[in-house]
Amino acid sequence: MITERQITSILKKRGYKLTPQRKAILKVITQSYDHLTPYNIYERVHQESPDVGLVTVYRTLDLLTKLGLICEVHAEGNCHSYLVKRPSEQHHHHLLCSQCGTVVDFVDCGVEELQERLCQKTGFEIHDHLLEFVGCCRNCQKTTPS
Repeated sequence: MITERQITSILKKRGYKLTPQRKAILKVITQSYDHLTPYNIYERVHQESPDVGLVTVYRTLDLLTKLGLICEVHAEGNCHSYLVKRPSEQHHHHLLCSQCGTVVDFVDCGVEELQERLCQKTGFEIHDHLLEFVGCCRNCQKTTPS
């Protein structure tokens, strides 16, 4: 995972201020191995720094996403969750459980080859893509009557 120190360095190099609020948010995000919603992040930050507001969490997440430092998952509705990117991480995709919210990352599914074929066939220049499958995880399948 990218460390708090690495993210701090990147922010400084790009001219962004490192406020105490941003530091608190970075600490929470970089110490988690789970996808966190903005509210999860807010709750954890708020325990240590009660002066940090939810709007500040959203703004910081937006900045970190635009800089490509965190991974954003689009769940049902307009709910998003976030995870710090790993330095050697290749482009990955997500499986989302619509019942419990579990997020599973996966790679090597042939999407990159599809992207290349689409570019060749259409002449379209694709800069990025997002692939998420929504379904029901194994645990929820066991507890949900058919």
